[in-house]
Formats: sequence, C-alpha cells, structure tokens
Amino acid sequence: MTESTIAALTRRIEVLEAEAEVRRIQARYLFLCDTPCPEFGVRDDAERIDRIIELYAPDAVWEGVGEHYDGQFGRAEGHAAIRAHFERFWSREPALVLNAHYLTSEQIRVDGDEATGLWIHLQPWLFADGSGVLRSSRLNNAFRRDPDGWKITRTRTENVLIAPLPARFATDHPTASVLLDP
Repeated sequence: MTESTIAALTRRIEVLEAEAEVRRIQARYLFLCDTPCPEFGVRDDAERIDRIIELYAPDAVWEGVGEHYDGQFGRAEGHAAIRAHFERFWSREPALVLNAHYLTSEQIRVDGDEATGLWIHLQPWLFADGSGVLRSSRLNNAFRRDPDGWKITRTRTENVLIAPLPARFATDHPTASVLLDP
C-alpha cells in the first residue's frame, strides 16, 4: 500500500468516526430530552439539564426558527442561556409527562473538525392534564471537535407540524423509566 492510499484511508476512517460521534451525540441529546428521562441515576430535571449542557460547546446556540418556532422557542446563546431555556421547558404547566423522540432522514456532513447534521424528528407529547400534541421538526445542527471531544455548537429546530391529539390519547405510559436500571 502506498503512503497516499494509507493517507486516503485514514481520512475516510476519520470521517466515519466523526459521523458516528455526531450521530451518538444527537441521539444522546434526544434521549436526555425524553420524558420520563430514561437515563439511569438522573434524579431530577436539574441533573438532566446538567447532562444536556455537557453535550454543548460553551459558545453554542439553541434556537427555534421559522414562522412558528421563532416566537415559541426563541434563541439561547451559551451554557447559561441554554440551561435557562431547559429550566423553563421542564417547569411549564401543565407538566410534560411523556415525550419521546423518533429521529429520521439523517444527513451528516463532516469537514475536518466541524460537522453539520440534518434530521427530521417526530415526537408525541402528553401533559399532566391529559392533553397532547404530536410535533414534527426539522433539525439543522452543527458540531465541533474540541480538545475534549465533539460538542454541539448549534441546535436549530424548525416546525414541520403540530397536531392536537385526542384527550388522554395514551392509555398507558410510564411515570419513570427503568430501561437502564441495573
């Protein structure tokens, strides 16, 4: 094998590893956003938010864009603002008792130490008062390889649809996740 072949194969492996890491971070973010939180040992939303913030670069932006999400989610820049966004999210009334993310249509592009990812996700929401909605969004997220690994630098979500669900549409749902319990 020539040096140029080895160099080309090395670059291809680096891109594949970066794509896998971006995919893992995006999936972990959505996993931590599910309700009830399925992460073993997370005792409350403050701890959940800590784990979400660990996925973000200090200069990251979280934003809702487009004609519906601009006013609903707005824009948060930096760890403190992103933390405040999630604190507001999980303290709203009526409380969110079920939220599960289904992710599809993945497109990841890696350019050295930066990457972008496009996805569509669908999520049913159930609130404590029995009301519910089905949401779908397009995600256009950015990532950067920092000294301590890949981090999210931008979460950008754009509404595709919001549809009310029938009252008490979910006849059975967990109050706590035991998926990862020992």
